[in-house]
Amino acid sequence: MKLKKVIVPLFVCLILLSATFSIAQEKPAPADKEKKIKWYSFEDAYKLNKKKPKKMFVDVYTDWCGWCKRMDNETFANPIIATYMEKNFYCVKLDAERKDTVIIDNTVFVNPNPGSKRSTHKLAIELLRGKLSYPSYVFLNEKGQMITVIPGYHPPAEFEPMIHYFGDDAYQNMKWDEYKTGFQGTIK
Repeated sequence: MKLKKVIVPLFVCLILLSATFSIAQEKPAPADKEKKIKWYSFEDAYKLNKKKPKKMFVDVYTDWCGWCKRMDNETFANPIIATYMEKNFYCVKLDAERKDTVIIDNTVFVNPNPGSKRSTHKLAIELLRGKLSYPSYVFLNEKGQMITVIPGYHPPAEFEPMIHYFGDDAYQNMKWDEYKTGFQGTIK
């Protein structure tokens, strides 16, 4: 009898705990927290841009770069950044040390030493104008022409005005310092 008095309440508690745990597991995250940037290969973004012109944003990174990983985990993972970039750019992830051949408009780009550690691909060298720094971000206009290259890690609140400056074409008629001073961002 005493055993029954202990087992029944314990059994009820276990059922309630498991029900609570399964409900907590099924609760979906808010939609804006799930927003991610759709990353393209350079070749795919270039083809898309030919069909439907849009600015291109190229994240030039390496696998060994800690600041590149931090940029991915903090800045590019921010839903405000992701939403804006997705809307205004074809976003490209370009491994500066990729091993394969890339052909763009009959121009061939290769990694001269694909078997070597830390051998830089010619496309990365071309896009970064020979100034190899990781991470670096290349902004191209709708015609695929270089707007600028920005090196280094930037937290979301610092990165937000940059992408708006180029995405909204403010760079065409306003100096960066002037734009940055008047920018009212969403990220704090």
